[in-house]
Amino acid sequence: MDILQIVLYILVGLAAGVVLGRFLLRKLFRNQEIGAQNKAKKILKDAETNAEILRKDKLLEAREKFLQMKADHEQEINTKNNTINQRENSIKQKEQSITQKLENLTKKEEELTTVKSNLEKQIELTKKKQEDVDVLKSQHIQQMEAIAGLSAEDAKNQLIDSLREEARTQAMIQIKDIVDEAKLTASKEAKKVVIQTIQRTATESAIENTVSIFNIENDEIKGRVIGREGRNIRALEAATGIEIIVDDTPEAIILSGFDPVRREIARLALHRLVTDGRIHPARIEEVVAKTKKQIEDEIVEIGERTVIDLGIHGLHPELIRMVGRMRYRSSYGQNLLQHSREVANFCATMAAELGLNVKMAKRAGLLHDIGKVPDDNPELPHAILGMQLAEKYKEHPEVCNAIGAHHDEVEMTSMISPIIQACDAISGARPGARREVVESYIRRLKELESLALSYPGVEKTFAIQAGRELRVVVESERITDAAAEILAADISNRIQTEMTYPGQIKVTVIRETRSVAYAK
Repeated sequence: MDILQIVLYILVGLAAGVVLGRFLLRKLFRNQEIGAQNKAKKILKDAETNAEILRKDKLLEAREKFLQMKADHEQEINTKNNTINQRENSIKQKEQSITQKLENLTKKEEELTTVKSNLEKQIELTKKKQEDVDVLKSQHIQQMEAIAGLSAEDAKNQLIDSLREEARTQAMIQIKDIVDEAKLTASKEAKKVVIQTIQRTATESAIENTVSIFNIENDEIKGRVIGREGRNIRALEAATGIEIIVDDTPEAIILSGFDPVRREIARLALHRLVTDGRIHPARIEEVVAKTKKQIEDEIVEIGERTVIDLGIHGLHPELIRMVGRMRYRSSYGQNLLQHSREVANFCATMAAELGLNVKMAKRAGLLHDIGKVPDDNPELPHAILGMQLAEKYKEHPEVCNAIGAHHDEVEMTSMISPIIQACDAISGARPGARREVVESYIRRLKELESLALSYPGVEKTFAIQAGRELRVVVESERITDAAAEILAADISNRIQTEMTYPGQIKVTVIRETRSVAYAK
């Protein structure tokens, strides 16, 4: 075979392969098409079967739900019917009870009618007997007048006059003796009671001040307290309302403010910050908030410990909290809690000497200055405000009167009231116990803060630098920058016209805007 024949055979074989391949490929495609049609028919049939099953399931579910709703409705109707039946039975029982009571009332009414008729008969008999007695008495008097030669009225008047003169003479003699004896013994006994009361109660006398000293280990801490560009010290002053004075005083930071509660919060917060070492504005606000909560808990604890020490029971929790706040208040420079405890002990001693109620006197002595504690101090004397608070928390009327009358604002109606007044004077009269200047100074600072707080949009006010500066923190949402300038001018003008003060007062309005976001 030559090459031409080989090539010819190859071409013939290729042609036959192509024809056979096309035939097989067409047969394969045909089989696939038939399989796909069969598969589609099967899927369609399965879908119809599933749809029928799903339809039946939904019908069954709807039927079950309908039956359940029907059962619930029938149960609800049965419950309402039972309730109605119970109410009907209750109404029937009440009707029977009312009917029985009406029958009883009818019987009692008949009995009362019978008794009334009997009483009327007895009254008529009594009147007849009284008329007979009056006739016999008048006959007897006429016989006596004929014998004595005087009428009964004249004899009675003569006897009364003689007895009156004799009684008046004896009474005057006894009154004179009593007055003479009282003059001799009253002054002596009164001095004895007061002296014994003072001698048996010994307390310390200390003047409250408006400055606290915070000791530090080294002067490097001062720079951390001040912070970059003074932001830490500004944040601390804004959060506490206390002026932080960092000067050349070695190893000391001065906390200045008229409110002892604020000073204590600032001192404890500063101690925590220095001990912890993390001092920045966010940490300062967090520590100050925790310290305020701690001070509130401590105030309640001080109040409870005070009433337990004095043996006073049943005091309202709000009054106990006010007693604890006395620890951070002063009366003319004298610590208010110490003064109230001293007055309570004085009152107990004096009441015991006079034979009065010791517990009530001690209770009134402890609460007599409670009107100085509330922060929202209205335009009322503290004695009247304290009396109103005591009445609000259901204290005994004698205790309320003693509180309100210890400065003669109301009339004294019990024996305890003058004792409270005397013991209050005894406590305040101790040498060095009080200082008038401090009280008037604190009152002026409170008036300064209250004046600024009266403006809308003002959030907080702090009188610092002994009242020479007033810082006013406003709400940024309500007060704009331009309105802040107007507010500062209005407050300064009002201070000039309404208050009396030495030197000048700087009014600083602070408007702060914060943007806070959290990364989660």
